[in-house]
Amino acid sequence: MDKQRIEELAEELYQALRSGTTVKPLTDREADITIEDAYHISLHMVNQRIARDGERIVGKKIGVTSAPVQEMLGVFQPDFGFLTDAMVFPDGGDIPVAGHLIAPRAEGEIAFRLKKDLQGPGVTEQDVLDATESIMPCFEIVDSRIDDWQIKIQDTVADNASCGVYVLGTNEVDPRDFDLPSLKMKIFKNGEFHSEGEGRAVQGNPLTAVAWLANTLGEFGIPFKAGEVILSGSLAPLIPVVAGDEMSLEIEGIGGCSCRFV
Repeated sequence: MDKQRIEELAEELYQALRSGTTVKPLTDREADITIEDAYHISLHMVNQRIARDGERIVGKKIGVTSAPVQEMLGVFQPDFGFLTDAMVFPDGGDIPVAGHLIAPRAEGEIAFRLKKDLQGPGVTEQDVLDATESIMPCFEIVDSRIDDWQIKIQDTVADNASCGVYVLGTNEVDPRDFDLPSLKMKIFKNGEFHSEGEGRAVQGNPLTAVAWLANTLGEFGIPFKAGEVILSGSLAPLIPVVAGDEMSLEIEGIGGCSCRFV
């Protein structure tokens, strides 16, 4: 895909983000679009957020890592994207829907905070553990600028991995004190138990997912930076939310986080 078309599609997605509207799936219009094309569209869109809106990149994310999420979306490999400071909401805080989100869905995740730079290729699970300062509970609220979530892998990568916003729990712990695949998460919607999952839902181990992301972004020359937050993927199926909903989660032995939609 030529540079002009990449920039045109990135501008479409940027305007959809800012206006709270959707666009037709890119894969319906660009039969030959590759994941690499999609990545360059995403990068250009994120650069517009930095240049026009003054946002700054504070982390990275991997998505579509677990079988339930893949089956729900019909996307059967992980996606990847960037986190900016404008996406962060406080634990227990209000997240506005109207004018900000289109068709939000909540994901319960484990987030990593890095203490060292990390860049693929060749990153291992041990490298990720060595570079991690702490882990914490997280809600990622994914949202799609593609009509009715009709996405293929190229659509979601181009759309910055369907990033919406995210909430980090305030309790941060040392990952070396836990068996990450065995961590158990329970998710509650409006005070009632909704679903549960374990750390192994994300590629068998959250460390494996983060290493995959480091190596995938490394192919594009993109490093992880010390201080960044890395979202490792949902442990349970996505949960649609609307204004008025309250979400909370607990990870056994670690703590939880919550948010309200207004």
